[in-house]
Amino acid sequence: MEILLAKTAGFCFGVDRAVKLTYRLVEEGRKVATLGPLIHNPQCVADLAAKGVVTVDTPAQVPDGYEVVIRSHGVGADVYAQLAAMGAKVHDATCPFVTKIHRIAKQASDEGATLLIAGDRTHPEVQGIAGHTAGDVFIFANLEELKAWNGPASEQNALFVVAQTTFQVTKWLECSEFLKKAYTNARVFDTICNATWARQQEAEGLSQKCDLMVVIGGHHSSNTQKLAKVAAQHTRAVTVETADELEPEWFRGVSTVGVTAGASTPSSIIEEVLNKMSEEIRDDMSFEEMIEASMKPVYVGKIVKGTVTSVQPNEIQVDIGTKHTGIVRLSELTDDPSAKAEDLVKVGDELDLVVEKVNDQEGVDYLSKKKLESRKGLEEVAKACEEGTVMEGTVSEANKGGVVVLVKGVKVFVPRSQATMRRDEDYTQLVKKDVKLVITECAGRKIVGSINKVTAEENAAKREAFWKDVEVGKTYTGVVKSLTSYGAFVDIGGVDGLCHISELSWNRIKHPSEVVSVGDTIEVYVRDLDRETQKVSLGYKKAEDNPWTKFESNYNVGDVVPVKIVKFMPFGAFAEVLPGVDGLIHISQIADRRIGKPEEVLTIGETVNAKITDIDSEKKISLSIRALLDASNTEPEAVEAEENDAE
Repeated sequence: MEILLAKTAGFCFGVDRAVKLTYRLVEEGRKVATLGPLIHNPQCVADLAAKGVVTVDTPAQVPDGYEVVIRSHGVGADVYAQLAAMGAKVHDATCPFVTKIHRIAKQASDEGATLLIAGDRTHPEVQGIAGHTAGDVFIFANLEELKAWNGPASEQNALFVVAQTTFQVTKWLECSEFLKKAYTNARVFDTICNATWARQQEAEGLSQKCDLMVVIGGHHSSNTQKLAKVAAQHTRAVTVETADELEPEWFRGVSTVGVTAGASTPSSIIEEVLNKMSEEIRDDMSFEEMIEASMKPVYVGKIVKGTVTSVQPNEIQVDIGTKHTGIVRLSELTDDPSAKAEDLVKVGDELDLVVEKVNDQEGVDYLSKKKLESRKGLEEVAKACEEGTVMEGTVSEANKGGVVVLVKGVKVFVPRSQATMRRDEDYTQLVKKDVKLVITECAGRKIVGSINKVTAEENAAKREAFWKDVEVGKTYTGVVKSLTSYGAFVDIGGVDGLCHISELSWNRIKHPSEVVSVGDTIEVYVRDLDRETQKVSLGYKKAEDNPWTKFESNYNVGDVVPVKIVKFMPFGAFAEVLPGVDGLIHISQIADRRIGKPEEVLTIGETVNAKITDIDSEKKISLSIRALLDASNTEPEAVEAEENDAE
């Protein structure tokens, strides 16, 4: 018989947080009371009771000196008021997904809307939600009850619709579609938690592959019972609270059995059930098979600790305490396609892994480090989404729509518009860079984030600090954010200043890219600023690099220098003496004869010798080619004849 364990089996984030909090308080020696059973698992509740934890139904029942834990289901607003009036020390372990629904319920009350709740009216979570609105409330368990409702007291009343976090997904979809058609003023909020959605989806898929589904969880657990109903649609399903409830006859003639567990089921109980199931199928085993089975059972979805025994280029081998060889492919070790296994792990390292596939015929277990990290990370990401916490991640790839950021092993998509602050910034430059972001949407596999929201907040603080102490002439180290035909925008601490193309270089350039590139770190200074419009003009070229200084130091009137023709004008030609220093050859000084235009004698790019005839106070240089021609044409005979004529 093959046993397949659902990957999502066991504690959800909210329950896990509440249980860990309560056990920690007990370990610290505190007196603890919980409002209602902490979770729908009698074994866990009994263990806590044995450790001194008291379960009460109302705040009034809390013994003196006891601290109160509000379980993940949450409570109504009146309960918070009662606890505050008592002066009780409160530890609120309400699931963040439930807290979100509380806020929606309060909003419905504030706007005078009718609140509709899809769920079990006897469930503490539903009762807590209803306790956060002062307006009309209608609770329905299915589509039939919803259709039988007479509608709001007034047609003008808006409708706010939420669901118990553990409500059956298929039922919710039916009800949502009906509401959208029946009531145009209905605002439907998808409040089923990710863990519930994932569990129900996996239970449905797993049940179609199995002859039997075993659902582990408290008999009074809402989400456990919903899992059983989902599974029963495709195969025979049974529910157990502990391993003692397993019946041997269930497994007769069964080749494949699936196992899942409700969100309130401790991992220890899941382990006990799996062990007991393994014992039930040993009757027909050989002695050798029994020896092998006596080792720690391994099943898909099980979390194991492996010791690295071998490192190969494309995979590593690990010992997980069984006769099977554990293999972790490089692709399941890291998302970095350029990474090498030998750079990530070494022989003897211990890794936390999750079982992906068990191949008894080959004696191989395929394991994944990435998927385990993703599983754990998904819970953290979901929490961060609810609480608005800033998270850190690494950009793994860029595509047409935006970038993908790896956060705690979870892929978060950041749309192009949320990746960079400027539209003209090259968002692909973010690949392989560490970034900060907030999670804006977390629904199933759809996880969306924003880098801009974090950047905007950080930049706002930087801008405030910048404008407090900025002054003309002050030097900053900045990063080139974008280039245009007229200059470069440089981030100098949350503020983008413009360095005009004329301020980038002393030489003549056609585009800023000839001097700087996006991402370059450069030193600039403030040339001008406007506090009202908050615009900053920057300079980059340095005084010591001024080519005119070099010219004045090395050239004088009367010097003959090689120059390059760079531009024609009707009145002459401009020639480059030094990079960044041009002089004018007037049309009368180009040739020893009258010409109509410079290009009759010269060509662009041509190098010729010219004489410096003048340097004026405005740094204008006059050049002459004719002066050199006149000198060369003055023969000795002509000079003598002129002297004789003069006598």
